[in-house]
Amino acid sequence: MANTNLDDHMYDEAVENLQKSVEADDKFVEAHAVLGDVLRQMRRYKESIDQFHKVIVLNPEFNRAVYLKVGELEVNSAQYELAQQHLEKYLTYPNITTQNTYYAQKLIADCKFSIQAIAHPVAFKPINLGPEINTPADEYLPVATADESTLIFTRKINNNEDFYKSNKLNNKWQTATYLSDLINTPQYNEGAESISQDGKYLFFTGCNRPDGLGRCDIYIAQKKGDDWGKPVDLSPPVNTTGWESQPSISADGKTLYFVSNRKGGYGGYDIWKSTLSDKGWGEPENLGPNINTIYDEQSPFIHPDDSTFYFCSNGWPGLGGKDLFVSRLSKDGKWQKPENLGYPINSSGDENGLTLTANGSYAFFSSNNLNGFGGYDIYTFELPPNLRPNLVTYVKGTVNDAKTKAPLEAAVEIVDLQKNQPVFQDYSDADEGDFLATLTAGKNYGLNISKSGYLFYSANFSLVGHEPKTAFNIAVLLDPIEIGNKVVLNNIFFDTNKFDLKPESVAELQQLLSFLTLNPTLHIEISGHTDNVGNDQLNQTLSQNRAKSVYQYLIDNKIDAGRLVFKGYGKTQPIAANDTDEGRQKNRRTEFKIIAK
Repeated sequence: MANTNLDDHMYDEAVENLQKSVEADDKFVEAHAVLGDVLRQMRRYKESIDQFHKVIVLNPEFNRAVYLKVGELEVNSAQYELAQQHLEKYLTYPNITTQNTYYAQKLIADCKFSIQAIAHPVAFKPINLGPEINTPADEYLPVATADESTLIFTRKINNNEDFYKSNKLNNKWQTATYLSDLINTPQYNEGAESISQDGKYLFFTGCNRPDGLGRCDIYIAQKKGDDWGKPVDLSPPVNTTGWESQPSISADGKTLYFVSNRKGGYGGYDIWKSTLSDKGWGEPENLGPNINTIYDEQSPFIHPDDSTFYFCSNGWPGLGGKDLFVSRLSKDGKWQKPENLGYPINSSGDENGLTLTANGSYAFFSSNNLNGFGGYDIYTFELPPNLRPNLVTYVKGTVNDAKTKAPLEAAVEIVDLQKNQPVFQDYSDADEGDFLATLTAGKNYGLNISKSGYLFYSANFSLVGHEPKTAFNIAVLLDPIEIGNKVVLNNIFFDTNKFDLKPESVAELQQLLSFLTLNPTLHIEISGHTDNVGNDQLNQTLSQNRAKSVYQYLIDNKIDAGRLVFKGYGKTQPIAANDTDEGRQKNRRTEFKIIAK
């Protein structure tokens, strides 16, 4: 009768009849085995394990498959020692398929890892984000802007996924609100999002939308004032007729990590990346065998340091189900084999959807088993130091017209001066004039802000040899191109008492070249300045030679010498007091002044 029930997919009735069978004859091994199978399919795992244990007691050689089934269930219920015994017994049988052999070996690796991980737990004190964020519905997949002023997450109500946001005021999250009617829809699911560091761009997953290519696609929306613009499907080659989801955008906005089951992967769901160029998003690349396995890898998160990568997987050794992992970029540009975040961050259940604050100290995640407000809730916890990314800070600024104080939409570029490579290129917001970009510690950065009709702005952020205590906040006033207006070239560098241009000066010199090329009628004076330390005549000569080095560079790069003059002023034009190191550093500078239009 139970077998007939199973043919008709009547599982509750099958369980009832099988239970009657074993009540009538407790040594009826076949009934115990089928009952174990049915309970397993119904996700009644504890009862299923009990039935399989009875099979093993009644007849240890009844069916070798019992050992693989019960071993898998025991791993997922954290009975690792028992699971290891049963799985090792399974592998003693001859003629096991390659697939099952591999799977049993993978589960044994899980057992060995888990026994060690539980013996050496990591610090983990999750804190519920509170009723402003969490409700009896499901909340998950949280992401924060670099300055931690905004949190965007997914909330699931009546099986429909939508985005909500919360702003932080006085270090407290405010009551979450519906993100936008232009992004959320009542009939489709929107979820699994990634927000740019400045909060201006939202990459997200939309499923079964009429403008999509496949079951789930990746979309991008841009912030417009207080609301968002209409989302745009990223199109091929990122999106296909398959399943693309769970985007994570790099700090410079040029590399998109995402999950897909497209052809060419290692099996199951894999993590891929696409790089943005002048021609659009490039052909996606698989992240390779140090990240992806024949099982599932999902929920990628690239930290703003661009070299620390978090994701979940059920393919690498873990505690059962999906675990969270971190991989770091090696010097040769390849991802290293991942490290499990450890117990109790990971458990025998599924963990996924981990994201971090830009400073790397705290992580966000969601869980449904920590006695929250109901369903999945969002939590934060302090990440153990060895699992953290490289230290990152950010520069947050506003750009305004120096005369009218009106906000300006200006080109903002931050360059790694050592590599002479841009790490951030965008525009300040047209309505607010604001921008935000992240900076990884240990590097020397140049910031240039430019707009047609204005002098450009130059700043330097040297994070070499020290950790930034606080973020950089700057208010930039762009001067219109007028005779007498000056620009301090903060990224022109010389060795002490030398006047040879250092290689780190190239980005700034190129900016000056571009400015003079775009404004071909301008004439400028290049000036060198020193502090008041040392011999006045030597300082005068040094400042003159430094100005001449910049002058010569411009001439060598085809700027008409008739448009240029150079002059050294020594210590005679300080812009700060000479009684502190910081003041003297400001006075040691190169600048240019408009002398004719």
